[in-house]
Amino acid sequence: MNRFALALTVALTVGAPAAFGQAVGPAPVTPPVNQQPQNRVNQREDNQQQRIGNGVKSGQLTPGETSHLERGENRIDNQVSRDRAANGGHLTGQERRQVNREQNRESGRIYRDKHNGRTAK
Repeated sequence: MNRFALALTVALTVGAPAAFGQAVGPAPVTPPVNQQPQNRVNQREDNQQQRIGNGVKSGQLTPGETSHLERGENRIDNQVSRDRAANGGHLTGQERRQVNREQNRESGRIYRDKHNGRTAK
């Protein structure tokens, strides 16, 4: 390969990411492992509460469906509070997995209730 082709190959390989606005450098820093799961549990609770609120506002959820979903959310919240109190403010890996499964089920219930064709009058 001649020198021009070699220089062009090196320039394109090294300079292309910077030329097209792609960051060159270390990967973004993720939060410490011990903070991330707790934040995910809290964020998930907030998201599901917002989904229920949006369903009420749009009329997709009846009062009975809303009451049932809120009871399910409260049950999960109470369980998380008890588990955290028992473990110095943290959830164990097993508890986190259990809460995640319960939140997945509750998320499915929210979706089903919002899309079942019943509307608030």
